[in-house]
Amino acid sequence: MAPPRPTTGSDFAILSRRITGAGLMQRRPIYYVARLSVVSLMLIGGWTAFFLIGSSWWQLVTAAFLAVTFTQVALVAHDLAHRQVFRTKRPSEIAGRIAGNLGVGMSYGWWMDKHTRHHNNPNHDDLDPDVAPEVLIWATESALGRRGLKGFITRHQAALFFPLLTLLAIDLKVSSIKALRAGVVKHRKLESALLVLHAIGYLVALFTVLSPLQAIAFLLVHQALFGVYLGMTFAPNHKGMPHPTGAEDYLRKQVLTSRNVRGGWLTDAALGGLNYQIEHHLFPGMPAPNLRKAQPIVEAHCAEIGVAYVQTSLVTSYRQALGYLHEVSAPARAEHAARRAA
Repeated sequence: MAPPRPTTGSDFAILSRRITGAGLMQRRPIYYVARLSVVSLMLIGGWTAFFLIGSSWWQLVTAAFLAVTFTQVALVAHDLAHRQVFRTKRPSEIAGRIAGNLGVGMSYGWWMDKHTRHHNNPNHDDLDPDVAPEVLIWATESALGRRGLKGFITRHQAALFFPLLTLLAIDLKVSSIKALRAGVVKHRKLESALLVLHAIGYLVALFTVLSPLQAIAFLLVHQALFGVYLGMTFAPNHKGMPHPTGAEDYLRKQVLTSRNVRGGWLTDAALGGLNYQIEHHLFPGMPAPNLRKAQPIVEAHCAEIGVAYVQTSLVTSYRQALGYLHEVSAPARAEHAARRAA
């Protein structure tokens, strides 16, 4: 995904010159060789352990390990989509399809289109697909009028947020298939073939090595934990932050809608650098290891121009996101109570 072209004023131009002058937009090939090697070894090691252990309930531990590994593969696909790894489009797309379609069973082309629209208009009620009213509701007006199961989920969405993440991996696969069937993904045949190859290899491995009950348990645990971990890497970034009006310039649109998560090297590794969400949104092509170095420069610049710069702990970020979900669903609870009283 090529970085969006901002129509900026002098505030972003000054910041951009500082970031470029510090060399933070330069590629980091050694870092990505090491990171891709580690993630590849995790993937190979996980599946090797799976075949060596054989039919055993200890395979649920393998499922948990592979859930972590799949998330790390997805985070690598994210960096590939932003051309943080390779400078040009072709190698980025080839590696992205291997990681996304073949590695974790998600359409790289579909996700890249969706993620590009998110970056261009983060938290915009009409233009950001990540806050579109689907299972969860992020705008108060969308919470009203929902009945049945959807209504129940909306009323209790804060409490159900983490349980619903167990379905995220399945949702990504279903959305990928829908996009491919609709013909909205480039290289549709190639991406479809890679997804089919992933599904066949995955299911054949499970039901050949494990007993039917063990295979089903492995699939459920693996996909559920994959969804939870993946969802937890993205949830702290924008949920509960302001929704833009459309009048903001590029810098303010990206900074005001994003939230950073404080932490050390473990947080950086676990979240794939997405804990520096403000810097990532301002400079989406910046290699992940440079985001930490860019953070104090961006924060200082925001202080100079009077733009709020939000940074919290990981736990606080989840608390804020859940609090926002609870607040947004309040009208739905009031509407439901009124219907029951009538």
